[in-house]
Amino acid sequence: MQPSPTHRASFSIGTEAAARRVVDVLTEMFFEGDAAVAAFERPDGQWDVTLHFAEPPDQAWLRELIATSAGNEIADTLVFDTVEAKDWVKASLEDLVPVPAGRFVVHGSHDRNRVAPNKLKIEIEAALAFGTGHHGTTRGCLLLLDHVLKSSLPRNVLDLGTGTGVLAIAAAKALHRAVLASDIDPPSVRVAAENATLNETGHHVRVIRATGFAAPDFARAGPFDLVLANILANPLRQLASPMARHLAPGARVILSGLLTHQAPAVIAAYRARGLVPQRHLQIEGWSSLLLRKVG
Repeated sequence: MQPSPTHRASFSIGTEAAARRVVDVLTEMFFEGDAAVAAFERPDGQWDVTLHFAEPPDQAWLRELIATSAGNEIADTLVFDTVEAKDWVKASLEDLVPVPAGRFVVHGSHDRNRVAPNKLKIEIEAALAFGTGHHGTTRGCLLLLDHVLKSSLPRNVLDLGTGTGVLAIAAAKALHRAVLASDIDPPSVRVAAENATLNETGHHVRVIRATGFAAPDFARAGPFDLVLANILANPLRQLASPMARHLAPGARVILSGLLTHQAPAVIAAYRARGLVPQRHLQIEGWSSLLLRKVG
């Protein structure tokens, strides 16, 4: 019996920066291996972006998504077809190289033995949940976490909106202490817990499903002296007040998931709650912020 064909959607876009932005959006929208997203530069400088699906995609929805993230002109060039059956998720992983971020290196299973022994290895597979380490926001958070850990050893750590669990795993590996991780999405909670076990930090990382700071677990585990939140700009602004209430004096907060032009509004929301900015990293058009609670 012949395997079913793979469904493909493809389009071209003008620059590497534009390709990265639209790939970031597409990667966030598809979950649990529903789609493998890849971008490659052509000899003429244009970038080809391709999505592979096991099941036929909703063409109208996908075209609208690309129009929102890249413009109607790009969306109009979207082409749908089918190709030979193949594990495109596995194939796309082969193109992902280990990503260094200070003392941390995020890698896939195919690079497990290629990471230097003096680094803290975090094994995360793509297409499981948002946050493989290849995204600029995840790398920014890891770099800021490495910076914080050079001068302090936080005792109560929270990874809010954990995704794959990469930030919670990194903190647990570096500190050898309990880390609370939360996510609103049930599959992300499961994936993060599985990744924590895979990375031998399951005894330190506790993953819960929660919206914002509503769960009683936050009050029991806090007040936190380090919070990592790689989410999006609007939720980060909305969480400024409840987060401030769960922070210990002098706590540090690492925020990401915001485009560079969104950073001033997020900084203003947290400054109004007594948190002052200490560092601002810009990677691939995304901002990662380090703030400190005054008093």
